[in-house]
Amino acid sequence: MWRLDVLKYFYWPFAITVLALAGAFGLGLHYSATLSGAFGFLLIGAILAVLEISLSFDNAIVNANKLEQMSEKWRRRFLTWGIVIAVFGMRVVFPLLIVVVAAGIGPLEAVHLAATEPARYAAIIHGAHLQIAAFGGAFLMMVALSYFVDAEKDVDWITGIERGLRRFGAVKGTEIVLVLLVMMGFSTALPEASQDEFLFAAVFGLATFLCVELLGAYLDRREAAGMVAKGGLGAFLYLEVLDASFSFDGVIGAFALTQNLFLIAIGLGIGAMYVRAMTLMLVEQGTLTEFRYLEHGAFWSILVLSVIMFVQTLMPIPELVTGLLGAGFIGLALLSSVRYNRRVRA
Repeated sequence: MWRLDVLKYFYWPFAITVLALAGAFGLGLHYSATLSGAFGFLLIGAILAVLEISLSFDNAIVNANKLEQMSEKWRRRFLTWGIVIAVFGMRVVFPLLIVVVAAGIGPLEAVHLAATEPARYAAIIHGAHLQIAAFGGAFLMMVALSYFVDAEKDVDWITGIERGLRRFGAVKGTEIVLVLLVMMGFSTALPEASQDEFLFAAVFGLATFLCVELLGAYLDRREAAGMVAKGGLGAFLYLEVLDASFSFDGVIGAFALTQNLFLIAIGLGIGAMYVRAMTLMLVEQGTLTEFRYLEHGAFWSILVLSVIMFVQTLMPIPELVTGLLGAGFIGLALLSSVRYNRRVRA
């Protein structure tokens, strides 16, 4: 019965997967005019979808944690409007905006470039990788450390480290200092010509997190005064920015498999639909409550991803490594949760 209940969340993603992969096949046929080229596009689309799901499972867990605190109205808005922003905003518009800024061209010209000169388009995207990795690394590291450096946190998974970080929660701003130290360390390892770009982007990522937190705190006070709906706009904006940060690595990594913007949008769009389904399942099935350490595994995965994004400013790291590390932490946390439940029930 539980398996049937779980499957109901994936009916739409399954249907969209079939249609999207058919679109990838048609796209390959259009560009290559051969069946082998069409099947190649189909395979790459499927690989990109799996890659996005593996990289974003921790995103689904964090989303679910936040959604549990949101009102029903804003929850529905995130699961409808939010997925539109996630698929079309981050998987299509965001790469285009990078090209617009980096190449100094207009949006329509960027679309034309993506359609007719994918190699040049991909080169421009890769040219902006340093700034993207610095921004995403700083933002995601703040997300992870804000969870661990919390004096009110009362459950630890990796006990020694988490307990030590929790104690620092009594010192306001500890996580900011830690992120700044990491940023300074990586900047000194970069060539001098790249240090200013790295620091500017990383500080911007840190400032973005703090601005979102500030907005959330402001809206929370308005909630307490009954002026806005609980779990409303502030939580919605936080989740959108968080999803954007998670998407940076996937969008950039996708260019290692294909330079075709439209195929990237298809593959990552499929993955985003499964992330939405997993988020909804985690909320309605109460999975985070049932599995004690699952949320911890997600935030460890986020912390690892943030470090990887910083390391990528110095050297390339295969997306497979990123995906396996993230999935590994979540899998171990799930296993620890199952063992804990067995001990409690015994």
